[in-house]
Order: sequence, then structure tokens, then C-alpha cells
Amino acid sequence: QVQLVESGGGLVQAGGSLRLSCAASGSIFGINAMGWYRQAPGKQRELVATITSGGTTTYADYVKGRFTISRDNAKNTVYLQMNSLKPEDTAVYYCNADIALSVVLSTVRYWGQGTQVTVSS
Repeated sequence: QVQLVESGGGLVQAGGSLRLSCAASGSIFGINAMGWYRQAPGKQRELVATITSGGTTTYADYVKGRFTISRDNAKNTVYLQMNSLKPEDTAVYYCNADIALSVVLSTVRYWGQGTQVTVSS
């Protein structure tokens, strides 16, 4: 059984900062890529940022220069530092991780339950 548990969401004023965390736990052999997505009301879920096990990062254009993704492989945890937040960043943020349960199994993508981020103007 694998679980991804997010924390760190909340209400912040425009221009403020938040840091999201997502910890994976359970019978984990290894984790490849980890990432963050978000979903605003009435919209489809969209990519925010990803990070490989080696630390290579990618960002959506709308967060470049404002958000930073990082991970602690020893803790099976991924972070999202969000600065200069805008009202349009308001959404439920979901983490995911591509997890292998053993050396012979392919990775499976797991998702967290989501954490609400609300940015007031």
C-alpha cells in the first residue's frame, strides 16, 4: 500500500508565498519522477512542475520564475515553493509520483489527495 500525503496549502494574499510538501510512504522500492498538478474550479487538471530522480526539473510557462520544485530522496518527499502568488494560482494542488514496488515491477503513478491553495486579491 502506497500513500502520498500533501500538506502546506492555505489562504494567502496576492504576492505571498506558500510551500507545499508531499510525502510518499508504504512498500516503496524506488521513485522515479515526481510532480505537481493543479485543478481550478471548472477547469481541467494541468501540469505545474516535475522533477526526476536525478533532479532535472520542468515547469509550466505560467509558473516559471515563481515556483520551484525540489525533492528529498531520503525522505521520499517532493516540495513546491510558490512565490509571487497570483489569484489565478488558486486551485487544488495534487502531487504525483512514479513508484516501483520492487526491482522487477514497472513504476505505477500514484496521486495525493490534493491540497487547496487560495490566493486573494
